[in-house]
Amino acid sequence: MTTTDLPLAPTTDVAGCCGPAVTQAVDPDTARELARAFKALADPTRVQLLAIVASQNGEACVCDLTEPVGLSQPTVSHHLKILVDAGLLTREQRGRWAYYSLVPSALTQLAASLGEATRAE
Repeated sequence: MTTTDLPLAPTTDVAGCCGPAVTQAVDPDTARELARAFKALADPTRVQLLAIVASQNGEACVCDLTEPVGLSQPTVSHHLKILVDAGLLTREQRGRWAYYSLVPSALTQLAASLGEATRAE
């Protein structure tokens, strides 16, 4: 997920039997990015890891993340890779250890995207 605003794409008016016509929807590329981020957050361990990193002044070493979640370092690294791939964390190698940082505004953008999508209805 990039740190740019997530655009809404106009769609054609569709008359529905149950409510007002839909005039906007999240564009397909944005929907894929959002789905990737939400899929990453669908695992409780990844939610915990993201919260821990956020609570550590936005940065944590993988060596400090294994004990709080009770998993081995390779398993924690796997979960962190998914969060990095989803654009929620960044990774920096420092010697033997990897440090993870929260992507500024990534969570705010997810929430804002949902708000925009619900206002479009």
